[in-house]
Amino acid sequence: MNSKIYAIGDVHGRADLLGSMIEFIGKHASLNGTEPKVIFLGDIVDRGPDSREAMEIVCDTLKRWPQSRLILGNHDCIFLDALTRQRCLQWWFEKIGGMQTLISYLGEGTHYFPEEIIAIGKRFPELLEVLKAAPQHVAIGRYLFVHAGINPSVPLAEQDKNDLLQIRERFTDHVGALSHVVVHGHSPLSPPRPVVTENRISLDTEAWVTGILSMTVIDTETDEIRFFATSSSGSVLAIEPAILDRGHGTALDAWKSGKTSQAQRMA
Repeated sequence: MNSKIYAIGDVHGRADLLGSMIEFIGKHASLNGTEPKVIFLGDIVDRGPDSREAMEIVCDTLKRWPQSRLILGNHDCIFLDALTRQRCLQWWFEKIGGMQTLISYLGEGTHYFPEEIIAIGKRFPELLEVLKAAPQHVAIGRYLFVHAGINPSVPLAEQDKNDLLQIRERFTDHVGALSHVVVHGHSPLSPPRPVVTENRISLDTEAWVTGILSMTVIDTETDEIRFFATSSSGSVLAIEPAILDRGHGTALDAWKSGKTSQAQRMA
């Protein structure tokens, strides 16, 4: 059984970067002879140039490696609403990149009729199926995978959907242990580098702007945590995260202490 989880931050229509990342994951996992478990942290669509192809890569990955999951992001949720209930359409078009998504599915235009948008779901039934099936969070061991984060004052079972999809400062500013180490996107990082604190691993490096799509690879058996990101050449490279130690250690400490203990036993 594969203990490695590959969690990928916000894609936002950068199918080129996502394609490179999935190719890398396939090669990386094959070295261990195991099937990878990929977790997309949401916001596959909007803003970037090719939401359609990015979603197709997600759909293909879920079929290719069935242990994988798409976590619902706020942009994915709005897209699903547009396909099924025609909610927030004008705001989606004008403010947060929905027009780029529609162009990728319907071709260039300045206006799209509601029936054209609904027809996307009929033309691409797998897209609709995957978006409808996407959970709002997935817990694996001591890690919780979610798009935006959690409300620190509310138990996991009682979390509000709006928080899971859109919370920012109330979550990221919280100092101290949570029920899980939360692996998330949604809150853009500047500079564009993953951030690790005592209670979270943050991965939104604004791929649609920076060209940097980030990923963490977590071994749930050893607690080893590694980081990778796309480069300007299109390759995927190992990187070091930014460490934010706020007086409570970091999410990397469990692995580091395990390595120290092992070294002491072997000495």
